[in-house]
Amino acid sequence: MHFASITPAAPPPRPALAAPGAGLPRIEHFVANLMVHWKARRTSRESAAAAFAGERDAILTIVGRTPADQLSVPVLIKRLQGLEDSSRDWSVLMTLDHLRIVNQEISGVIASLCAGQVPERVASTAAVKPSAAVDASVIPAFEATCRDFEMIVASMRDLKTPIKFPHPWFGPLDAASWHFMSSFHMRLHRKQIEHILAGLPKNGIIP
Repeated sequence: MHFASITPAAPPPRPALAAPGAGLPRIEHFVANLMVHWKARRTSRESAAAAFAGERDAILTIVGRTPADQLSVPVLIKRLQGLEDSSRDWSVLMTLDHLRIVNQEISGVIASLCAGQVPERVASTAAVKPSAAVDASVIPAFEATCRDFEMIVASMRDLKTPIKFPHPWFGPLDAASWHFMSSFHMRLHRKQIEHILAGLPKNGIIP
């Protein structure tokens, strides 16, 4: 008896994503802008710090219980609100690399504003995308930027600075608003990590 060989179907082509830095859809951007400014004004320094620490711990817990070989697998997920289209085809390690970069950048912004100086650079979402070649060394590096961020914020007497630095989507923000943005940003990408893990290949079959 002869059995015909079955050739596995090729996975569907991955869709073309928007260019890095393309931003959010117009209506979503408008709503997010209102929400961020409203929440930033009403979130205390203590609440923002607790939210940041909670998201850091949640992310590290998720990463710690995930098999190492799954952390580097990129997964195309449905775009989450607040996430650029170009950012929805990352691995967990790429997401951590992005968080590492952004935490470091926001730390510098807060330190500068609290010192009475506006950073000379221009904030850009395209400039903080992760490396596709990132490896597991990004995990302790991410954790280190979280510690540095918390130490810098804790050392500042007053985050309600008279000078501001523009966010690429939400306009000029003082140090307190950038502090709020850090926890808001960590929460978004913690959700992304959860979606990435939910979409990982099952039994070697890529969905």
